[in-house]
Amino acid sequence: MRSLWLKSCFFAALATGAGTSYAGVGRLADVEIYDRANGHMLPIHWHRGQAYVAGQPGHEYEIRLRSRDDGRLLAVASVDGVNVITGETASVGQSGYVLDRYDALTISGWRKNLSRTAAFYFTALSDSYAARTGRPNDVGVIGVALFREAPRYRYDESEIAREAPAAPVGDAAQAEQRSTPAPSSSRDERYAYRSGALGRTPEKLGTGHGRSEWSSARYTQFERASSAPDEIVKIYYDSRANLIAQGIIAVPPVVPHRPRAFPAGFVPDP
Repeated sequence: MRSLWLKSCFFAALATGAGTSYAGVGRLADVEIYDRANGHMLPIHWHRGQAYVAGQPGHEYEIRLRSRDDGRLLAVASVDGVNVITGETASVGQSGYVLDRYDALTISGWRKNLSRTAAFYFTALSDSYAARTGRPNDVGVIGVALFREAPRYRYDESEIAREAPAAPVGDAAQAEQRSTPAPSSSRDERYAYRSGALGRTPEKLGTGHGRSEWSSARYTQFERASSAPDEIVKIYYDSRANLIAQGIIAVPPVVPHRPRAFPAGFVPDP
């Protein structure tokens, strides 16, 4: 099958703390979530065997992968139950990105064609791309299905070009007709309004369809060794407030101040 080849940078992070880690999730590849606004990896919070990250409304983010395998891998990625390349409701049998042996890649948005993506950003569920396209039920999870490659003939670049000429991914004209969220400067305000900032429970966090930016990719050949993924990595996400409310992020109890009956000293003038 034809899959996409994406080359990009990746930065490693160190592990820290019990129950919380900056290390990637996964066995065949490290999968991490990078906050582009703050410039750091989001710490992984482990709860009942599942990985969670806390997103900040309005912040753009990236999915970063680094292969641990000595062969090529196919990474079929989904956000909120939607394939990040095709925009289809996600299935492990769909298109994905190819990682070379011990290589790394960054997925920073919904792919619009072979040269541009629409940035991922954290937003209210109702503003998420999945909800706006009628698929709100799986908002709040990032998935990567990893496949090893079957033994293959070593194509050279000219053969790949003849067999898989460059072409847009999906219907570019239809993609342009889709509404694009407001600029990032208004995202926090939109989230505060929809989440009910006046004491109500914050709305669940989702991923929006953001600004258009350059991101180069090309087609390549990849034959899966098996129709079933060799590994599926899942990272759940929500706002920090919601993860605390669910008991996923533990916070130390607040000890209230108790007035002292005898704080000492003489009686001062009022």
